[in-house]
Order: sequence, then structure tokens, then C-alpha cells
Amino acid sequence: MNGLGKRIKEIRKGFHLTQRELADRAGVGLRFVRELEQGKETVRLDKVNKILQFFNYRLELVKNEPKI
Repeated sequence: MNGLGKRIKEIRKGFHLTQRELADRAGVGLRFVRELEQGKETVRLDKVNKILQFFNYRLELVKNEPKI
């Protein structure tokens, strides 16, 4: 989740929002936003989705190419 957390932080800063503002507007807790951006490995996907939906993003599964 570290890459996702970094990307969400970049998007949040692009919108000029504090972590608290994002938490309030997306309907999640401030602690959750902080932990997500810091790369916590276990996070609730429903809350991640709330944040992504706020920014008009979504998660998708992408198959990795085989390593040769």
C-alpha cells in the first residue's frame, strides 16, 4: 500500500487539502489518512475507496506481465 499512500498524498496536496480536510470531506478518520499516507500495510479497502471516490479515482486489478 505504500505506493498507493504516496499517490493519494500527491493527489491530496494537488487539491491543496490538509489531511484533516480530506478525512472530513471523504468521510474517514484523520488517523486513517495519516496511516494510509505513511504506508501502513493493512488498511480497510472500503475507506481507501471513499478517499479515491472523493478524488474521482478507482482501484483496478491489472495482471502483471510474466518475468522472463
